[in-house]
Amino acid sequence: MTPPQQTVLPQQSTLPRPPQDRLPEDHRHMIRRRWLTAVIIVLLVGIPAGYLVISAGQSRDSGRDKERESSAAGLQDNWPSLMKRRVFEIPIPPGAWDVAYYETSNWKTSRLYVQFTTTAGGLDAFLAESGTARSALAPGRITVGERDADIAGWTFAPGVTWAGAVVTREEPRPRTDVTVDLTDPAFPRVYAVSTTSP
Repeated sequence: MTPPQQTVLPQQSTLPRPPQDRLPEDHRHMIRRRWLTAVIIVLLVGIPAGYLVISAGQSRDSGRDKERESSAAGLQDNWPSLMKRRVFEIPIPPGAWDVAYYETSNWKTSRLYVQFTTTAGGLDAFLAESGTARSALAPGRITVGERDADIAGWTFAPGVTWAGAVVTREEPRPRTDVTVDLTDPAFPRVYAVSTTSP
């Protein structure tokens, strides 16, 4: 006679209990944790938002400065920036004096009006860098139009030894109307209007 078989039940595992040494969070710690979380959220959101506000303000101020400069009445007794001279291809020779400029722009065209006095060598350098030469200056020719002369406040009076040339370049490069007062050939006075269409 065989002995009765015993049924072996699988051993049941006990669920882990939370550690007995961890106390429930008290009110002071809960307030501190929530405050720290709120500070982190404010920093994560506030810093980028503040940066955007500052950037927008700087951009607006820059635009106002450019608008103020463009709306200034008449020529400004100063050199145009190097960037403007490059964009409008007005290579004012080093050592030029009585330099003044004025810029206008709208959605269709932008113009830079420049006047300066230079030496005979400075005039040759200016013309060469502009893409022309002294031989292109037609005696008695005033290439700056009446409208542009009115805007810049220039008067091309009779009795002055005028000479002019038009420098045309392949678009989108600017076209430059150059009129020179050669009454004193050693110190010519240059009037130039450079027009570009963006």
